[in-house]
Amino acid sequence: MTVATGEKAVDLTIQQMAQRSGFSEPTLRYYEKIGLLGVVARDESSGHRRYGPATVDRVLALSCLRSAGMTVSGMRRYLELLAEGDSAAAEQRDLFASQAEKLAAEIGRLQLRLAYLRGKADLWDARVRGDADAEKQAIDDVTRVMDQFTN
Repeated sequence: MTVATGEKAVDLTIQQMAQRSGFSEPTLRYYEKIGLLGVVARDESSGHRRYGPATVDRVLALSCLRSAGMTVSGMRRYLELLAEGDSAAAEQRDLFASQAEKLAAEIGRLQLRLAYLRGKADLWDARVRGDADAEKQAIDDVTRVMDQFTN
């Protein structure tokens, strides 16, 4: 994707790409170094990176994958399979299904942490109000949640 400035469209700078993707500038440089981004064009006069439309699309796709918890090796595998086209569709499906399962497990762990924090807030709220019954209930709720941490 390019940014319009007056009549001329220019490719994104590394700062613009970082802002747009959520990746830091060092991460973008690292991903370029390890081959995830392919060749990033350079401005002829300054030598600064310029992210053209195809590279922007790739960075944004990698940003989505990374935000879903995919590792660098997983992203690398995705790009390899992408280059193989439709013949790698089953492997792409498996890669994404596996990552979806990992993300679902992480969401479950986050929901458990959230239940713990809410239970503790309820406990302290009951203490503030001097409600012994609500405090006992909150302690029981927090205890049940904590038991799930070890199962």
